[in-house]
Amino acid sequence: MVSDDSFKNWRFIIFISVLAIIMIASSHSADKKVYEIARLKNEVKEIRATFLEGRTKLMRLKMESNIISKMKEKGITPSVIPPKKIKVKSTN
Repeated sequence: MVSDDSFKNWRFIIFISVLAIIMIASSHSADKKVYEIARLKNEVKEIRATFLEGRTKLMRLKMESNIISKMKEKGITPSVIPPKKIKVKSTN
């Protein structure tokens, strides 16, 4: 009788130990995911900042005053004569 009760107790202790190991492994897995999410959020922030910086730089390059100054360096000046519309009449 004593050995039967002892076996039941050992089974219960082993069961509890296995559950504790599973719980610890699950906790470590969750922690890894949290760190990965934080790393990805930082990466997204860096990429967004780079994108905004590039877009701002492009907007500055496309400004008319900037283009005029760059063209003056090459000897090209803006026209003083306004553009005219060209109307084409089709002959059918």
